[in-house]
Amino acid sequence: MGTAFEAAVAVGDHVRACQLLAPQTREQLEQDEQKACPTAFAAQELPRTRGIQEVEAYGRQALVRLSGDTLFLSLFTAGWKVVAAGCTPRPDQPYSCLIKGA
Repeated sequence: MGTAFEAAVAVGDHVRACQLLAPQTREQLEQDEQKACPTAFAAQELPRTRGIQEVEAYGRQALVRLSGDTLFLSLFTAGWKVVAAGCTPRPDQPYSCLIKGA
């Protein structure tokens, strides 16, 4: 799942990237940007990545560390979806994410 999202971002396939977002994340992005998801996604400056470095799964939640980005995923009926992307760690605080759900 992380590689499919990474590939969609790398080639600028914003429609596919939006399909891989969790429903609440997609809705929040559209609300924040006041645009349909593909257009709103295109306006985000997600980092370019070069492969998965580490995956940590905790039941229905997962953290995927890529070279240059961190994704948070949740397992839905339709499979794994990205709930947050463009995330960077902050000392003693939650990650700061460019794209995230409410």
